[in-house]
Amino acid sequence: MHRFYLPPKKITEGDFSLCEREGHHAANVLRVRAGERVAVLDGEGTEYMCDVASVEKNDVRLTMRQQNKAAPLPYRITLLQAMTKGKSMDFIIQKATELCVHRIVPLAAGRSVVQVENVESRLEKWNSISIDSIKQCGSPWLPVIEKPVAPRDFLARNERFDLPMAASLQSHTQHPREYVDGFLSDHGQLPKTLAVWVGPEGDFTPAEINDILTAGVHPITLGQVILRSETAAIYTVSALNYELQSPRS
Repeated sequence: MHRFYLPPKKITEGDFSLCEREGHHAANVLRVRAGERVAVLDGEGTEYMCDVASVEKNDVRLTMRQQNKAAPLPYRITLLQAMTKGKSMDFIIQKATELCVHRIVPLAAGRSVVQVENVESRLEKWNSISIDSIKQCGSPWLPVIEKPVAPRDFLARNERFDLPMAASLQSHTQHPREYVDGFLSDHGQLPKTLAVWVGPEGDFTPAEINDILTAGVHPITLGQVILRSETAAIYTVSALNYELQSPRS
């Protein structure tokens, strides 16, 4: 079954149209036909089962038949990702979306090769990648992707998380599981809000690492080898999903 995305405000009871981008894809690429059953995701937790009412060029009209509301995960992960070069940042956005990250904050770190420019066009591209990802994997939840910010400026917001962590190459790190289990032991429940900091190639600068750790962020190890930034991001988010979704006695 084909899946499409439409913001909640554009979905109405009865008949409604796909937006131009989705309508073009449906009519000219997937070549949907009247009477076909499709799914529409609103990015806020609802999947709408629809029948194709009509197809005219880029205008695809749908008739809503059923709504399926998905419960959100009992935790929210914010990925604080240093911007990477080439298509690797696109890859991170894609995979983080598939792994149900709640929020992605691109970081303009000191060692980030990528410069902060054409911010609006980048955000538009990243959001398009994220939309394509939920359509592929079937998740009705679209992550929030923020404008790039310097690590120190983000820390200045003084946001609070139940469990903030940073992938670190330094000594005195712990496995993410130790922090999750420690939080469970101390609070009698798993953390509901988590933040994961992932640096660029070459890691954060010493000053950035000092700022991050001084703010109470826990340094975590990702194993014995040095991972590329995009690998570190997916590794960390996957490990946390595994730990937070594992049955516990």
